[in-house]
Amino acid sequence: MGADLADLVLPAACAGCGGERVPLRFGVCAACVAELEALRPYATAPDPPPPGMPACTAVGPYSGALRGALLAYKERGRHRLAGPLGGLLARAVVEAAVRGSGWGVTRSGDARALRVPLIVVPVPSTVSAARERGGDHMARLAGHAVRRLRAAGWEAAVRQPLRALPRPDSASLNVAARAAAAESSLRIRGSRIRVSRRRPTMEGTLIVVDDIVTTGATLAAVTVRLQEVDMQVTGAAVLAATRLRRHHGRAGRESALRVPPGPEVLAHVPRTRGDGRPSAG
Repeated sequence: MGADLADLVLPAACAGCGGERVPLRFGVCAACVAELEALRPYATAPDPPPPGMPACTAVGPYSGALRGALLAYKERGRHRLAGPLGGLLARAVVEAAVRGSGWGVTRSGDARALRVPLIVVPVPSTVSAARERGGDHMARLAGHAVRRLRAAGWEAAVRQPLRALPRPDSASLNVAARAAAAESSLRIRGSRIRVSRRRPTMEGTLIVVDDIVTTGATLAAVTVRLQEVDMQVTGAAVLAATRLRRHHGRAGRESALRVPPGPEVLAHVPRTRGDGRPSAG
């Protein structure tokens, strides 16, 4: 009843397009739901990729309803969008795992692949960023993605072996400076891993997840840090990829490479309740 009363008093703009006023429990309008449902993961890479950059899979380009929903979740406190966004991220995690491991899983699924553990490692937020955003936004998204993966039959878990120290705002840095800042800010949490000389630290297919890939500096830095403690990264999965271009004379070519979609994890984008209230999940 409380949510229904809030819908009457506090209708919100659609998180995807900012237009139609929708009930808080929905979050996005019907048109944006259809746009998000139509997204299919594809391979993407910055041009040129930084050293150590893993193979990366994105849910979609950083535009339209995906961009709007991601900004609403990340910067405007609409934490209930973590559920549907986490479901979308789960699609990219599966695609990255399939492509990186060479399982050749079809849309109908593959029992052998489903038995291989998926280890999802979110890029960590700094303490100040987590405080401003009401928590670590990527850890929350990774948790929802893993729950969706488990519901689809995968053996999956979230691991957080890294912590992030304060670093300069990446918007003011060039590509080389971003890479240096990202690598110097990451630290291994010794209490979160088991170092063994006989076998890898974590068995399974390890996928690093982030919200947006631009230059690839952060994903590359995370991969390098994890490899230092024998955690071999199979690939990376992100919600959105910016469309960087390289130019040859007058013609420009997008660096993102589209490939046929992989296994289905999410049949639809669930609508959410209570977008106007902070979420602990």
